[in-house]
Amino acid sequence: MENENEKRWRIRLHEIIYESNTNAGKAFDVSLLILIVASIVIVMLDSIERWHNMYGVLFYNLEWLFTILFTLEYILRLLSIKRPLSYVFSFLGMIDLLAIIPGYLSIIYSGAQSLLVFRGLRLLRIFRIFKLTHFLSEMKFLGGAIKGSLTKISIFMLVVLTLVIILGSLMYLIERGENGFTSIPESIYWAIVTITTVGYGDISPVTPLGKFVASIIMLMGYGIIAVPTGIVTTEMARAASKKEQKNEVCPNCSKEGHDLDAKYCKNCGALL
Repeated sequence: MENENEKRWRIRLHEIIYESNTNAGKAFDVSLLILIVASIVIVMLDSIERWHNMYGVLFYNLEWLFTILFTLEYILRLLSIKRPLSYVFSFLGMIDLLAIIPGYLSIIYSGAQSLLVFRGLRLLRIFRIFKLTHFLSEMKFLGGAIKGSLTKISIFMLVVLTLVIILGSLMYLIERGENGFTSIPESIYWAIVTITTVGYGDISPVTPLGKFVASIIMLMGYGIIAVPTGIVTTEMARAASKKEQKNEVCPNCSKEGHDLDAKYCKNCGALL
């Protein structure tokens, strides 16, 4: 009898915490979002010196209140599922854990409470609450394209890193350690700022040869910015073509627009 009651309690708790298609579940999720937004606002206001001096104690107490509430919510999430480790190591589970750890770290390190802004990541739950699942599928599509581009971009960034080390060292020799190029690391910093077209202007060459090399680096910067964009765009086009291939026409009723993982036609039930 106790096992049956425990099972019913777990199912009910799971419906409230994880399901948003019930009134109780939707009320829980909306309340959670309000708490998340309120906790982020408190952390931001506490970072303003004037507000901290006036309401520092109140902010401190509220931050701990939110931390305790989020801790209880995290524990309830673990209790409401049969395999809690699957939630702990999930994407949202790790975000939920990151939302409460800084509060307890602040006991040891006073500046850790500023990390509470990580709670903003929990706003990703809005996709599930308001049924914006099509946005999640597009996010997976973009994530897949970026993942496919990662190897090429990593190799490209390694080439760029080698290039800025060489150019930075060259500028150090050309400027003879003057005009801000006081060391090779400082010169490499200038090369990175220049080749990415950021251009802070805190260091600039003065010699004619230095200006000539700087001009070449600036022109190279435009091409360097375009390369990663082209790599990602190519992977997106490739992913889109795969997506179109999976979204095939039903051989039985000619219905189109099936899901990517669909095995049967959603119109007539025929095998795709």
